[in-house]
Amino acid sequence: MDQVVQEKLKQAAEKYGNENVIVILGSPDEDSADIFAETVTVGDPTYAGPLAGIALGLSVYHILEDEIKDQFPEEIYQDQIGLMELSLDKESICNAIEQAREKFLNV
Repeated sequence: MDQVVQEKLKQAAEKYGNENVIVILGSPDEDSADIFAETVTVGDPTYAGPLAGIALGLSVYHILEDEIKDQFPEEIYQDQIGLMELSLDKESICNAIEQAREKFLNV
């Protein structure tokens, strides 16, 4: 997650409140999903970006998770995300995000 995105998330959390911001990731693998989830919950683990040492505690999900998928009309989801869902390891990515929520947010 680059510094520009980190700064925008920080500003959104400040403006709207952490409890009103949800992050939806599109990471292509479980490792990056885990790192990005950590960044938006407990802070940037690389200590290189605007979220270094800043725990926003934002809710975080992946676009492939069923509870997120269900929020879109099927034809739009398939048009925009369908190929990604078929080509990526959905189960591993979704498990990584679920574990990150449990680990970083105690959900």
